[in-house]
Amino acid sequence: MAVATQHPVDIRPVESVSDRKAFMRLPGPLYADDPNYVAPLEFELAARIDPARNPSLKASPHRLWIAWVDGRPVGRISAVLNRAYLDRYQDGAGHFGFLEGPDDPAIMDALIKTASDWLREQGALNIAGPFNFSVNEECGLLIDGFDTPPYIMMPHGRPYYKDHLERLGFHKAADMHALEWLPVRAFIPEKRLAFVDKALNKPTVSIRNLKAGDLLGDIRTIIDIYNDAWSDNWGFVPFGEDHARHMAKELKPIIQEHNVVLCYYKGEPAAFGLVLPNVNRAIRDFNGKLLPFNWAKLLYRLKVKGIDQSRMPLMGVRKHLQKKPVGAAFAYKIIDMVNSSNIDHGVTHSELSWILEQNESMLTMLLDMGARIYKTYRIYEKPL
Repeated sequence: MAVATQHPVDIRPVESVSDRKAFMRLPGPLYADDPNYVAPLEFELAARIDPARNPSLKASPHRLWIAWVDGRPVGRISAVLNRAYLDRYQDGAGHFGFLEGPDDPAIMDALIKTASDWLREQGALNIAGPFNFSVNEECGLLIDGFDTPPYIMMPHGRPYYKDHLERLGFHKAADMHALEWLPVRAFIPEKRLAFVDKALNKPTVSIRNLKAGDLLGDIRTIIDIYNDAWSDNWGFVPFGEDHARHMAKELKPIIQEHNVVLCYYKGEPAAFGLVLPNVNRAIRDFNGKLLPFNWAKLLYRLKVKGIDQSRMPLMGVRKHLQKKPVGAAFAYKIIDMVNSSNIDHGVTHSELSWILEQNESMLTMLLDMGARIYKTYRIYEKPL
């Protein structure tokens, strides 16, 4: 039950190094009683909120704030004018994100008001979120599926966040689903398998895994396909060259050759799938810290022991092939290849996320394979 604080709520912008540490560590006490919360690694979060290291913040005005009560940090929020988004959609929407706080109307109201006022001052007409900081990073408010930990690069949350946003007049803009998949071999029905084999058994088709010696080149290829395949999706914002370099650097320590599939049609890159080990599984007891000794534990759990969970964050087929037999066959083949290799590497649970609720063809395919929707995330919006 929400209880409003009787003490003044002081909202201050994040300006100093100590402010940034307080911003990053603020969720810890809020989730002290939640066994499913996984604290992100602080060095990764520090890079994400640093405009010098996060391409999504390049040339995009943004602010971070902390709510203080009696000298203690009790809540946080961000706001950003994402230039890539605004250039594409011209809808005047500013975005909020990183929302955390107690079940306290006074604190939540003050946080939302601060972000809204700042965005309005910047000329925004609407506020939408959460985006941390873009649709290509963590986004969406968890509204269903609080009983399991989040997978890598997916947010967690508290059930009451939804109540506070809706009380303040926010309404649904879009829902995204995460699907749980328990890997099994031979999951494609025999008739469907015959269709896949017929569509792909042609000299115009070739399929390969990641080239370890050319990670940046393959990431560029993936981004090129992604920017075409996803361009009609709700909220899509394209990746650029700076994102390619950033992604290659971020993924290099954890990416595995067998977990990247690239498909070619008539000599051109046509489809891809990318799977990541669920690093959250390996860092749940780190409390966000990698030093002094957790780096050795992480290395052992990643490279020696192995992680028994994986997540497919990205898959795409070029638009001109999406309604053709070869396009559907690529999607099945990609999932079949990474599924088989992950079983070989000891993976027992996978997540396919996120999938827009209106992407009925993909949801139908995955549900027919035996996956199930087990988490739902929502983007909220409100006029300013």
